[in-house]
Amino acid sequence: MKKPLLKVEGLKKHFPIKSGLFGKTSGHVKAVDGVSFYVNEGETLGIVGESGCGKSTTGRMLMRLLEPTEGTVEFDGKELTALSADEMRKTRRDIQMVFQDPYASLNPRHTIGKILGEPLLVHGVKDAKERKEKVQEFLEVVGLSAYHTNRYPHQFSGGQRQRIGIARALMTNPKLIIADEPVSALDVSIQAQVLNLMQDLQEEFKLTYIFIAHDLGVVRHISDRVGVMYLGKMVEVSKSEDLYANPLHPYTQALLSAVPVPDPAFTKEEIVLEGDMPSPASPPPGCTFHTRCPFKMDICSQVVPQLVEMEEGHSVACHLYNETGDIDIKNSRGSLYAKG
Repeated sequence: MKKPLLKVEGLKKHFPIKSGLFGKTSGHVKAVDGVSFYVNEGETLGIVGESGCGKSTTGRMLMRLLEPTEGTVEFDGKELTALSADEMRKTRRDIQMVFQDPYASLNPRHTIGKILGEPLLVHGVKDAKERKEKVQEFLEVVGLSAYHTNRYPHQFSGGQRQRIGIARALMTNPKLIIADEPVSALDVSIQAQVLNLMQDLQEEFKLTYIFIAHDLGVVRHISDRVGVMYLGKMVEVSKSEDLYANPLHPYTQALLSAVPVPDPAFTKEEIVLEGDMPSPASPPPGCTFHTRCPFKMDICSQVVPQLVEMEEGHSVACHLYNETGDIDIKNSRGSLYAKG
């Protein structure tokens, strides 16, 4: 098996809670609490979960836009958490990010030409003519025109702005692009165009993606593998088709049961989870999902389940599965997806 392009082990981000007159730390918000995964070169890893599960924080830590509290991030043989600020800035040439809000991520005072040329200037391309030619080239690559270089961000639609964001990410010829909900702010018809563009670019430029989203349909369309996060932890990781055909974790089953299927002959039982996601400032002991899980057992509130491979390429963190990979509850596997 070839070595992963990116390998994350035990990644944590705890934000301090300040209180009192002197701002004393009274606790921590455990936004990300021990996440581990890997991404192979040329593949797309989707990361899904409810709002507040820590998926966007994870993406920002991979680029060290946020400093991890604990854990390791190994990219292309380099340990990113050990790099100095200057070394990390050079490494960002190979890791780029596409943000959720394309308007907020573009400087409204600068033209598109200047916005797209800035990464080249930062990474050593001093020739203005060379920068201009490359900006025009990548605008056309993402479906825009060279004459757009003198326009400002407010003169573009949401879909066009996201294309500009993608072009900016491509300017330094990166190996890995972290896309943080890149289509969630767009109309459905535009979403499809941007997703298809990203897939075409992946093939053309041999890109690797981490695709962060909450829309399971979008993630299924673009991802090779999917990681499901809940309250700062990774609860299930699997190949995309395996996850959708045979979800193991009760949380994943509940998420997929809520996805509408455009087939009147297809019926499934919708699982309605009780209550809200607990606060990451005071997560429940044991399995963080046990307060909402319809299959909870005594051990769930006492012992933190580890992410263990049940089938080839399919890992789950749940006490419902024993060491042989069998499930301890009746009819939960596949019961959501019975034909009517």
